[in-house]
Formats: sequence, structure tokens, C-alpha cells
Amino acid sequence: MLYWTLIFLVVALVAGVLGFGGIASTASGIAKVLFVIFLVLFLVSLVVGRGFAG
Repeated sequence: MLYWTLIFLVVALVAGVLGFGGIASTASGIAKVLFVIFLVLFLVSLVVGRGFAG
């Protein structure tokens, strides 16, 4: 999932440099949402992993 976040971030950066503001803002928004989902899943896996280890 972090891979897709980075892809959308790169798309947003390239679109921003080329002047496509709408595409850049959409790709940036998608990248932000995917990053938040990644963080939530990462934190859940840490908590669950610690629960079973102890």
C-alpha cells in the first residue's frame, strides 16, 4: 500500500510541474488517504503482534 502512495505522490508532483492542477490535487488527495490507511493498518498490526508475543 505504501508503494501505491508513492506512485500517486509522484504522479501528483509530475502533474503539478507540468501545470495540471486538477490532476495534481486529485492524486495528492488519493496519496494522503492511502498513507493514512497504511498508518492505521501498520499500527493495528503492531498492537496485535505485541498482544500475541507476550
